[in-house]
Amino acid sequence: MVITDVRVRKVSKEGKMKAVVSITIDDEFVVHDIKVIEGEKGLFIAMPSRKAADGEYRDIAHPINSETRERIQSLILEKYQEVKDEPDELTEAAD
Repeated sequence: MVITDVRVRKVSKEGKMKAVVSITIDDEFVVHDIKVIEGEKGLFIAMPSRKAADGEYRDIAHPINSETRERIQSLILEKYQEVKDEPDELTEAAD
């Protein structure tokens, strides 16, 4: 499995969620709504999830093993670090 694209959409409002990310796998499969979260121990990702009838959140898509999760997280956080200080597209267009 090769992650062929990572697209980061920064979240401009204050809070723990810093960005929403989409990844493309092998130029054939896309996973949307991966969140970049600022936690007590630093940044981490949260896979797309849905609130179940019992109030619990359950992942819709997620890696099966920790190696794959770490690889995905590393790529996403690396890309986030590259774009986090760039001006937002809407702000840039208004100047």
